Amino acid sequence: MRRMGDIDRVRDYLTGLQDRICAAIETADGSARFADDSWAREEGGGGRTRILREGHVFEQAGIGFSDVSGTKLPPSATAARPELAGASWRAVGVSLVFHPRNPHVPTTHANVRHFRAVRDGETVAWWFGGGFDLTPFYPVDADVLHWHRTARDLCAPFGDDRYAAHKRWCDEYFFLKHRGETRGVGGLFFDDLHTDFERDFDYLRAVGDCFLDAYLPIVARRRDDAYGEQERAFQLYRRGRYVEFNLLWDRGTLFGIQSGGRSESILMSLPPLVRWEYGFAPDADSPEARLQDYLRPRDWLGELSD
Repeated sequence: MRRMGDIDRVRDYLTGLQDRICAAIETADGSARFADDSWAREEGGGGRTRILREGHVFEQAGIGFSDVSGTKLPPSATAARPELAGASWRAVGVSLVFHPRNPHVPTTHANVRHFRAVRDGETVAWWFGGGFDLTPFYPVDADVLHWHRTARDLCAPFGDDRYAAHKRWCDEYFFLKHRGETRGVGGLFFDDLHTDFERDFDYLRAVGDCFLDAYLPIVARRRDDAYGEQERAFQLYRRGRYVEFNLLWDRGTLFGIQSGGRSESILMSLPPLVRWEYGFAPDADSPEARLQDYLRPRDWLGELSD
């Protein structure tokens, strides 16, 4: 049985992680700052949502911390885990989505979270989940390599199969079934990690701490790349895929809405501007057409290694 204080240790780490990432992104942007929107949830708990808008680098960057609790889980949770029916619960997490202004800078998402369910004073379930993934519109092989090398290296202390397993899980989870394509070039995804609390917590921290190492060098390389109306239009079109995934397939969005979560904070992942175009097809051999070859599960480290 896990101690009551364990989840508070996770909470303390997560609030610090949100602070550190906000400070780093403000420095990288150089002009805009995060606005802090603290909120309370009637059923239990609350959080703080931070949004940066109209920056030099980031058109919108959202990062939210939440510590929410309740006495009844939504159907999407108990259908998969019937043993949780009737249990009270508490969930803490940090989730972020950054939408850069320059189409050559990839969109990114990261999430780290912890869940605990209690019945009659006894813990009946606990687990960690999270990961990070990258969504470029004009992919650069060196950036994809850097992203996956960082993911592989942070996984190395946790077993030889950790990177391969969680990379594959990411490819499978962030797959738009109705489009037959991945959301981007993947990364790491894990859920229901509950083998050893201290080791699993160490892994959660490795994922959270390494996110900036994976992302900021890519931002620095691409932030000043030239672009025009064509690249901007394609960026807005491809952002539509991001919206489709989050509203149709993302389990976190569904859990948040069904559990009575705060809609503004749940939907902060959506881009500020987006467009759809019926029957869009890029010109053959164009930079836009090149993206399609990246929207499938691939052994990036094996195929692109220099």
